[in-house]
Amino acid sequence: MAAVSLLQVLRWTVRAAACSVRRPELLCPSASRSFSLDRAPEKPVTEPSLQSLVDMGFTCTQAERIYESLSKVRRGGAAKNATSTLTALIVLGFNPASVLKVTETCPQLYTVREAQLQQRIDNLRKLGLVEGSLQRMVAHYPQILTVTLKTVKIVVAFLREKCLFTSQQVTNILRDSPAIVLEDLGQLEYKFQYVYFRMGIKQAEMVKSKIFRCTLDEIRCRHCFLERRGLYQTPDKKGQTLIINPKLDSILNVDQATFLTAVAKASAEEYEIFQRLMAREWQGEEKEYGTVDNDTDDYTEEEENEEEDETGGKAAYRKRKKK
Repeated sequence: MAAVSLLQVLRWTVRAAACSVRRPELLCPSASRSFSLDRAPEKPVTEPSLQSLVDMGFTCTQAERIYESLSKVRRGGAAKNATSTLTALIVLGFNPASVLKVTETCPQLYTVREAQLQQRIDNLRKLGLVEGSLQRMVAHYPQILTVTLKTVKIVVAFLREKCLFTSQQVTNILRDSPAIVLEDLGQLEYKFQYVYFRMGIKQAEMVKSKIFRCTLDEIRCRHCFLERRGLYQTPDKKGQTLIINPKLDSILNVDQATFLTAVAKASAEEYEIFQRLMAREWQGEEKEYGTVDNDTDDYTEEEENEEEDETGGKAAYRKRKKK
């Protein structure tokens, strides 16, 4: 009798498994809700059903999490754009797990229309971000695809014309520091000026050291600390110094403990006191001179559409005068 009962249970399990393959709603608790909406002609569904997500390669668990991401941006046609956004990311080379991670990191991607999303991807390719680099950048900073073409072009023009970076250097900057596209241009210019003039660093070393990943305060604080300890000197017009300055990479791209022990030769307590003093000093400067202005207006829409010539560093960078 027990053997017969066991056989019946096994048969029922096999039939249920086969059914659940044909009907994903048996695996996903909320699937029945989506399918019932699909059958309601008077209230069409604009968001993808769980079945369509499973067909795209997502598991039921992943599909449920996509619905959760969509619920965070129930505006701007997010549900309507969901399928095209997911498809674009898959075509870009992301697997379902990576697509889920990207959209959970930046649910605002669902608000971007299909045509806009494709234009932004194409524009990044035109800027030199080839396959592999493009995917890594989007995975690290998916917000890049929510930024308008105009904004990206303004930042690119600024880096080329104001800072005299080459096209390849601009590509490397975007790849390594994509958040730069949303940074205030006034602060961005002041950061460049500081590293270029006060520290005497040229464009190639700036790109290699990824300075645009650091805040202005981080750069100034470490540089000034070394300078006041006699461990850093601004090069003269010929680029010469009386001491050997530490490499920019060893100043910025190490943790604080390594910076203090290997470069500054100081204690954590000394640096902490110095940071507090510098914060007060900078606050006083801001009150006296005001904040840095944003010169976005320098770049008109006509200039964005023009083909930009390479300056190649022939023209000298002109330092902005304080107002």
